Amino acid sequence: MNVLDEEVFAVILAISVVGSVLASASVLRPEVVEPFTALGLLDSSCRIGEYPREVYPGEEVELCVYVYNHVGYPILAQVRYKIVETGDLPTNSTPSRAPTIKNITTLVPHRREVLRKVKLIIPPDAPQGESVALVLELWLYDIRTGGWTYSGRWNHFYVRVLGV
Repeated sequence: MNVLDEEVFAVILAISVVGSVLASASVLRPEVVEPFTALGLLDSSCRIGEYPREVYPGEEVELCVYVYNHVGYPILAQVRYKIVETGDLPTNSTPSRAPTIKNITTLVPHRREVLRKVKLIIPPDAPQGESVALVLELWLYDIRTGGWTYSGRWNHFYVRVLGV
């Protein structure tokens, strides 16, 4: 083999190696066209449907919380439970001003869901005889700021608080 053949072979080999690395990187890197998260509220059997309609102050309500991640990397998610009277529901840009009663924190890998059974307490001072909203808000930990950011995702359902 002469020197020219060896140089041509070396160039072809180098192009093959670089091409293989680039092809592998594009296949292994998760491509996220439109990143999103999702929050769901399910009944105690982790299905849509049988939500309680009436509760007593101090009672625990068992539900399932569903969080899905499609943002391209793992997220640290916090679901904040609040009881809200009519008129103070969150929006897609602003969380409710009601105090947080319970935090449910979980790590959610990319393209994965987490389903957790939770017991949500109805505070003893909940307004009796009225309907209130049980609200769950999704907050995400932002490593750049070192704090929690409201995602704009939330769920709620109404229950009537019975007298004791």
